Amino acid sequence: MTLHDRYQAWQANVENAVAKRAERKSEFVNHSDVPVERLYVPTAAVTDEDFYIEQLGFPGEFPYTRGIQPTMYRGRYWTMRQYAGFGSAEETNARFRYLLSQGQTGLSTAFDLPTQIGYDADDPFARGEVGKVGVSISSRLDMETLFHKIPLDQVSTSMTINAPASVLLAMYLVVAESQGVPWTRVNGTVQNDILKEYVARGTYIFPPKPSMRLITDIFDFCARDVPNWNTISISGYHIREAGSTAVQEVAFTLSNAIAYVQSAVDGGLAVDDFAPRLSFFFNAHNDFFEEIAKFRAARRMWAHIMKERFGAKNPRSMQLRFHTQTGGSTLTAQQPDNNIVRVTLQALAAVLGGTQSLHTNSRDEALALPTEDSARIALRTQQIIAYESGVADTVDPLGGSYYVESLTTAMEERAWKYIDYIDQLGGAVAAIEQGYMQQEIHKAAYDLQRAIERGDEVVVGVNKFKVDHEVEPELLRVNPRLGEEQARRLAKLREDRSAAECTAALEKLRSAAGESTNLMPYIIDAVRKYATIGEVSNVLRSVFGEYRPPIF
Repeated sequence: MTLHDRYQAWQANVENAVAKRAERKSEFVNHSDVPVERLYVPTAAVTDEDFYIEQLGFPGEFPYTRGIQPTMYRGRYWTMRQYAGFGSAEETNARFRYLLSQGQTGLSTAFDLPTQIGYDADDPFARGEVGKVGVSISSRLDMETLFHKIPLDQVSTSMTINAPASVLLAMYLVVAESQGVPWTRVNGTVQNDILKEYVARGTYIFPPKPSMRLITDIFDFCARDVPNWNTISISGYHIREAGSTAVQEVAFTLSNAIAYVQSAVDGGLAVDDFAPRLSFFFNAHNDFFEEIAKFRAARRMWAHIMKERFGAKNPRSMQLRFHTQTGGSTLTAQQPDNNIVRVTLQALAAVLGGTQSLHTNSRDEALALPTEDSARIALRTQQIIAYESGVADTVDPLGGSYYVESLTTAMEERAWKYIDYIDQLGGAVAAIEQGYMQQEIHKAAYDLQRAIERGDEVVVGVNKFKVDHEVEPELLRVNPRLGEEQARRLAKLREDRSAAECTAALEKLRSAAGESTNLMPYIIDAVRKYATIGEVSNVLRSVFGEYRPPIF
């Protein structure tokens, strides 16, 4: 009896079983609306040798579906990069050093909202927000404090900063200088992804055109002077946090990436000169297999985009390197210890999906910034997966799974449809200006919320398996007087620095911003002269203007 005959016979048995006891749902689909079949069996595509070579390949080889390195975690584990930042630079420095002492292998910096939108801590717009959702950084002195006793040639640092990314990168490089570390030995990532800010997050400053210029300036500058720096982390994370599906996360992220590469190429950069330092940032949610398939599909798609659309020749230009953060929007304030389990599943999906770097959220992040104990448990989650589970001992262990391969292909096909439509609209920038991405995300978020409210989508501890009395955990509280303390520090900085030198550097930056020259050297010089983030951003505001979102 052939496999087909055996399968048909099994189907008949299943129908008899279902007639006696119905399945839990009349139709099974994942959050990306991909049907989930009852059983996956070998197909001609999955078992065909040509399909394997063209669509899967071997790890470290095009199209990188099975991973970008030949041995993956058998060589070394992913970077365990816990996101941290709150209050003052001193407090965050203490948290950084604690996490490093606990086995963390990379730093990831959260900045407060004033820093993210280019305001000093003493600006009236910053009142009440200083240090609340990240560390407050106004000048190079704050940055020096943030990395006190942390050698920048021995640690990789990621900075979640976008509109003023060039200013924070400049501060980091000046701190490296002060430590005697040459820029060629500085390693890390700056997020620097402004398009998703217009779509999903909102911490923008300038309109799209000058923002794209600043991004391309970082590409160009780092390719020449900071060769080990990842010049952008193209982020699907925040798109997913805003409510997108997994397919939309991949499609919109890769569309934004296409826009960045095209902008750099149009600016005269050779693709293989900057593309090897592009990196990505994805979310990991609860649907275990959907997330694994998403990562594999994104890798394969990016390889084809770079090779076929942009003519990249360097294999590193085609490799989608990505950081993953577990899903903040999936965490619940109710029964927060349940979040430890959610994060474990999400982290395991990221590892099985081939991530290069991982942050695991803490159990209390639906309520406040994580306490030290919660941050340690989150880090231990990664370490247990790495050292105790065995999943890192072979490459792409779910590769060849009938379900995973089918789902990878299905998600890729749906993502290509989005990308093709965005191309028809004129590309990512045009799609954002027309509100297309925003509306698609809003619809997906609305549909999911309605499903939760109907009870079709179960959130344990929220709409099912609730408890009568919640126990309030110990929470981290930021010093409410921090804004006043930061303002005093800034007043002293302005008193001690050479006002003439700082003003001259800012005026040179203003003149350069009105021309087509690369702005990074001018921003670095201003930071060296102790110009603050607000002063640099205000100079650029005076030339570029500020973005005002359209009303759709």
